[in-house]
Amino acid sequence: MASDVETGRITTDIPARLDRLPWSRWHWLVVIGLGTVWILDGLEVTIVGSMSEALKPADTGLGLTSSDIGLAGAVYVAGACLGALFFGQLTDKFGRKKLFLVTLGVYTVATVATAFAPNPLWYFIARFFTGAGIGGEYAAINSAIDELIPKKYRGRVDVAINGSFWVGAALGSLLTIPLLDPQFLDPGLGWRLAFGLGGILAIGILVVRRHVPESPRWLFIHGREDEGEQIVRSIEDTVSTENNGSLPDIEDDTITIRQRRTISIAEIARTVITLYPKRTILCFSLFVGQAFLYNAFFFTYGDSLTTFFEVKQTGWYLAVFAVSNFLGALLLSRLFDTVGRVRMIAGTYIVSGVLLAVAGMMLGSLSAVTLTAFGVVIFFFASAGASAAYLTASEVFPLETRAMCIAFFYAIGTAAGGISGPLLFGKLIEDAGKAKDIMGIAPGYFLGAALMVGAGLVAAFLGVHAEGQSLESIAQPLTVDDADDGEDDDASTGGRSGTPAPSRA
Repeated sequence: MASDVETGRITTDIPARLDRLPWSRWHWLVVIGLGTVWILDGLEVTIVGSMSEALKPADTGLGLTSSDIGLAGAVYVAGACLGALFFGQLTDKFGRKKLFLVTLGVYTVATVATAFAPNPLWYFIARFFTGAGIGGEYAAINSAIDELIPKKYRGRVDVAINGSFWVGAALGSLLTIPLLDPQFLDPGLGWRLAFGLGGILAIGILVVRRHVPESPRWLFIHGREDEGEQIVRSIEDTVSTENNGSLPDIEDDTITIRQRRTISIAEIARTVITLYPKRTILCFSLFVGQAFLYNAFFFTYGDSLTTFFEVKQTGWYLAVFAVSNFLGALLLSRLFDTVGRVRMIAGTYIVSGVLLAVAGMMLGSLSAVTLTAFGVVIFFFASAGASAAYLTASEVFPLETRAMCIAFFYAIGTAAGGISGPLLFGKLIEDAGKAKDIMGIAPGYFLGAALMVGAGLVAAFLGVHAEGQSLESIAQPLTVDDADDGEDDDASTGGRSGTPAPSRA
């Protein structure tokens, strides 16, 4: 195709210049402008989990059953999967910035539409498009963040930002306490306002996000090196001013690129499956494990509290649970750059999986408080591991395929774990509720535990030691002038065949 032909050949030091920058207020702008998407996702998921009872009455809610609540969760995740694939392809083709503005717009419109849902069908459709916007955000945002954040900080920033999902979850939990209290608001109005607040927050994020630049790495590969150079110079000037007029020396590390407007889907598929089979298995395992664990447990956690423990107000429980998740990602994030990716990912997955299995065996003797306490400990570790799944997918594949690879693994893993999980748990809770026996949901716990432990073992053997390395040394761009496309990857190391990519003159 004409759009897929080479447009030029350049040698650039843009990656090295971005990676050598010290942390500055400018990087915080990137974190705030882009990382807040996870707050939105956490807000959405938690609001739905908290208001399961509010949506059930036919007069003030929508007349949903427990199975309908699970179905709504599955519809949301299905939208996120398809949205990730659709918008992920467009992100690699048209750029990071265009798409992270478009996807936020899709989310905003859909979540406001949810607030005005007159019937279950409208609600399900609105949830689908809300998920589509969020799914597209994951692909656009993860790729943009990793391409703008210096290599020294990439691991901790990515894990902590992904963990900020739980800031939104805590906010959602606390917001639903007054919004769902009939003494403060009419029951038919409170849950609608909860969804409307998500749209208001999204508009505020959009204002900040407009000031985040396009990825210079994406620009120079797509024949727009002058724009990339201008952006990097602006960033350097800003950071230099904040750093008393000085910057570290640039490493003697240039890269020569054969520029192309777009990369075909066929070449992306060949890259993922043929050149990086071990990394493909690794990412698939990590995404399936974390998606099943989180979606199965969290989408139905509020329903479990009300069904088996007669908890009338679940917001406080969910808030405590959410705070633990965020603290886990925040406090453990630095270790992914120091202790290393492989040890931390394998450890967090295996520990959380084993603890979930123990919780499943003890369900019959747990109360609402002790079940939440188990969740607090389990997901302190699981949240850091789950966040690292996104980090892994975004840094171990070539730049030209980054957004699509994130979308691919998010969609495949989440479809396997995120759609089946809520459906399975919704059915388990409904059946167990009729039997008045909480042990009826234990099989879901055991399956989630097995998937997490299995993913941890895969990470131990196939994990990539990416800490402190540039993105270009972890996986050479497809368009690099001296790349040897015939080599298989050794996923246990930072580059192909056990060695990092050399510096290029």
